[in-house]
Amino acid sequence: MEHCTQISLWSSVEDLVRTRVREFVEEVVEEELTEFLERSRYERGGAGYRNGRRERTLVTTTGTMKLSVPRGRLNSGEGDKEFRSSVLPKGRRLTPRTESLIVATYLCGVSTRNVELALTEALGAGVSKSSVSRALAALRPQFEGWKKRDLTDLKVKRLILDGFGVPVRMDGKSHRLTTLVAIGIRDDGTKEVLALHAMASESKEAWLQILEDLSSRGVKGLDLVVGDGSKGLEAAISEVWANVLVQRCTVHKERNLLAHAPEAMHEELKAEYSAMMYADTAEQALDLRRAFLNRWRAKCPGVARSLEEAGDRLFTFLRFPPSQWKGIRTTNAIERLNEEFRRRVKVQGLEPSGESVCMLFWALLASGKVVMRKAVGYESLNQPVKEELRLAA
Repeated sequence: MEHCTQISLWSSVEDLVRTRVREFVEEVVEEELTEFLERSRYERGGAGYRNGRRERTLVTTTGTMKLSVPRGRLNSGEGDKEFRSSVLPKGRRLTPRTESLIVATYLCGVSTRNVELALTEALGAGVSKSSVSRALAALRPQFEGWKKRDLTDLKVKRLILDGFGVPVRMDGKSHRLTTLVAIGIRDDGTKEVLALHAMASESKEAWLQILEDLSSRGVKGLDLVVGDGSKGLEAAISEVWANVLVQRCTVHKERNLLAHAPEAMHEELKAEYSAMMYADTAEQALDLRRAFLNRWRAKCPGVARSLEEAGDRLFTFLRFPPSQWKGIRTTNAIERLNEEFRRRVKVQGLEPSGESVCMLFWALLASGKVVMRKAVGYESLNQPVKEELRLAA
């Protein structure tokens, strides 16, 4: 009985708060109209007139409220000018904080449908699937600004480049697009996503568009680019930054090697490859490479040819301080972002376009729902790079 009384009391308090908020908003709009017409209600004179009232619905963090707001027109030499409130702009149904709450709920991995169900209980019937969509659409101007921002002051030293497939729904069907991601590592070791683009593939043309855009926005003087080794990406890097060092992702190369070997040899192959890539010193790594090639040329020539194809770009990390090797060897930073992204959106259904995927990805980062750690070995980022490696056949 006491619990029911407490619920009733709090309901009364909330109703009172909403009533006071509604009255306050109506009073502010009334004052705006008075200033617009330069005369108060029932006062004679002026060039304008009141024109009744209209009903408006406004969803606030205190709940949904029905407002009765005044209308008015001002006579001028250019014709009648209708009163527009700055407090309640035309079409505004959600307060900025309500929009932020809806977006935050969605970014926590809640589907549009469940956002409506969850927040309707707290905010009232003004929260619908369409209001969720409008709240998300309000992020677009910020996203467009982010894509065009100047990167010069970020002092980017390195790039990590990779792509991952994302299903989207277009023309009523599921299609798979590739989201290309560029992560920058600043001179203090901070990681920051610099670009997100939905493309049909990881072609040279697709990557060239992204890299030229990064260069035009201020990414200069790189000392390293880490990529997945795709021909399109490597060709684009060579065209935009001809002299930059490139590290082929060792995880991607391992997958290539396994594709050339019978499944029965996979465990053996992975063990030898890992020993080579995780050797304690550069000398040990290069010795193990020679042994690996000699052994697999005889057992499975395709594996040896695949390793030789990568050349010295697979071992670029050896030219940097050992404390940095773990962070340089792979594009795992992007793989982790992809996993986090998928985990949060798996219940939300297919996005309507690749651009929507990119905006949602950006929103997760911008809101702090996804946080990246500093680069491994960032303390030694400014140490000099060793001379070019000499790989023996």
